[in-house]
Amino acid sequence: MNYTLAVAQIDSVLGDISKNVIKHVEYARRAKEGGAEIVVFPELSLSGYSVKDLNRDIVLRKETSALLRPLVEESHEISILAGCVEESDDFGIYNAALLIEQGTVKTVHRKIYPPTYGMFEELRYFSPGKSVAAIQSRVGKIGVLICEDFWHLALPYVLAQDGASTIIGISASPTRIAPQESGFEMGRENLEHHKAYARLLSSYIVFCNRVGYEDGVNFWGGSEVISPGGEVTIKAKLFDEDLVFAEIVENEVRRARQSSRHFLDDDIHLVRRELRRISKEWRGLNREAE
Repeated sequence: MNYTLAVAQIDSVLGDISKNVIKHVEYARRAKEGGAEIVVFPELSLSGYSVKDLNRDIVLRKETSALLRPLVEESHEISILAGCVEESDDFGIYNAALLIEQGTVKTVHRKIYPPTYGMFEELRYFSPGKSVAAIQSRVGKIGVLICEDFWHLALPYVLAQDGASTIIGISASPTRIAPQESGFEMGRENLEHHKAYARLLSSYIVFCNRVGYEDGVNFWGGSEVISPGGEVTIKAKLFDEDLVFAEIVENEVRRARQSSRHFLDDDIHLVRRELRRISKEWRGLNREAE
C-alpha cells in the first residue's frame, strides 16, 4: 500500500518520560496535520539515551503504564513508533521499540546488539533481545531495528525475507569527528550503508536519528529515507530537531524487484543450509577445544 511516513528527529530529556511524551504528542499531531499515517521517533526517545543506572527507575510496562496514555489516545489517528526502556514479564530490562496504533501498544523489537565498546556500555544496563521479525502494522508489513542492530547485515536481510518492504532503523548515533575528515564522515558512512541495504533488499530504508546534547554526548541527526532504488527521498537537518515527510510507494518496491531480480531470486534455503553447516562445524571446533 501507499502511505505517508513522518520522521520526527527530536531531542529528548534524560529520565523525564512525562516531558518526552508531551513532545511526542506535539510531533505526532504535526505529523498527522502534514498527512502522515505513521510517525517514527528515535532510539530511547521516551527516556533519553544515557540512562545507565536510571534504567530501573524509568522502565515501562507497555500494558500498564499510565505515562503512555496520551500516545495511546493519539494513536487512533496516527501510528506512533517510539523508543523506550521496557520491562518484560520476567523482569528483564530492554532497549525497545514500541508501535502504538489504534489504541494498542505493541513491542515490535528489542535491541539484539546493545554495544559495549568504545564509548558505549549498553550491555551493562540492557538485556539483549532474542528475535527479529516483520510486523503487520496499519500501513502494512514493516521491520524495525535499533541502532547497532542495523550494522549486522543478517537482521535487515531476515526482515526483508519476512515480508517487510520498509525497514526502519531508530537510532541515537553520537557525533564522532576525526581531525583529518573532510565533510561530515558519520553522515556519509551511514548514507552509503543505507543505500546498499535499500538496493540489495529492494526495500525502503528509514533512518531516524536523534539530536541534542546529553551527558556530554552530542547526537547528529541527519535522518533520511532511501528508496528501493537507493535514492535519497528525504533528508533531515544535521544537529537540529526536524520533522520530515516521505511517500512510501508500493510500486517503487515492485519496480525495483522486477527490474533487478536479485532479491526475488535469493535462495533462502541455500542460506539456511549453509549456515546450519557452519554452525555444526563451529560446534565441532568448540568441542575439540574443550
